[in-house]
Amino acid sequence: METKPLIEWPHVSTEFIMFIGTFLALGAVGFYLGVMRRLTSIVTAGPAGERAVHVGSMRRAAFIGLSGVVIGIVMFAVGLPASAARHQQSVTQLVTTDTRTILNLAFYALALIGFLLALAPAGRGWMIAVIGVIGGRLSGLLLGQWGSLVISLHVLAAGIWIGSLLVLVIAGIGVVFRVERSSERRGAIVADMVHRFSPMALLSGGVVVLFGIITALQHLNPFSSLWSTPYGYALLAKLAAVAFVFGLGGWNWLRLRPRLGTEEGAAAIRRSAARELIAATVVLALTAILVSLPSPKG
Repeated sequence: METKPLIEWPHVSTEFIMFIGTFLALGAVGFYLGVMRRLTSIVTAGPAGERAVHVGSMRRAAFIGLSGVVIGIVMFAVGLPASAARHQQSVTQLVTTDTRTILNLAFYALALIGFLLALAPAGRGWMIAVIGVIGGRLSGLLLGQWGSLVISLHVLAAGIWIGSLLVLVIAGIGVVFRVERSSERRGAIVADMVHRFSPMALLSGGVVVLFGIITALQHLNPFSSLWSTPYGYALLAKLAAVAFVFGLGGWNWLRLRPRLGTEEGAAAIRRSAARELIAATVVLALTAILVSLPSPKG
């Protein structure tokens, strides 16, 4: 009798890709809500260079969010046959009769339409994208599936935190260095973006820790499985990587953030944020492995 492998790597790969899509979409809406939406009245009324930064940042963020939604739709479509088999239905029956599937498709459609509209010169559609992306993460609550609240909020907060950091680096700081020609203004604009991003990152990080602990306690039964099972080993590895990410974030907050306002400070936090994102990618990979392992939950 052939022994089933502990880890099915195709499943791990699928989970990792789904995480990437989710974080890209959440990062785009987080960047809009936490950073750019609050800068709109200031930047659009400012000098031409700052207006160009605003337009360029918003369009690049919309493209990143759109990429995440497309990844999500593709992976959702790939998983439909297996989901239909679990429900003992055809794919057509599933997408036309299953409420959860229909709701997910509706939120994907809203997110797709919203980001496409945000890419247009007028830049509208962001709130549609916000409803589609966040609503998709919390769709289980609309169906009364309160058991999904903990993991949904955990993923939502992590996506807002790390995803928004990615979009800040690529669509925010990256556009500032490409468009703004004045070195003095580069530092000031990046400082403004980072200062607006920081409270959202701190709040999201706190939510990640809170619901991460709750999720771990739900699965570690008995608690000794933390150091006696493959699931526990993977969780410990993830916790170590998460601690490293928090350490880098703390370094940015305590040592680099006060230096913002100059071009040198902007370049330094850009490099440090890139290192934080690399570490966060490792966390996502470990999370994909973790959710693919059998839970010791009794």
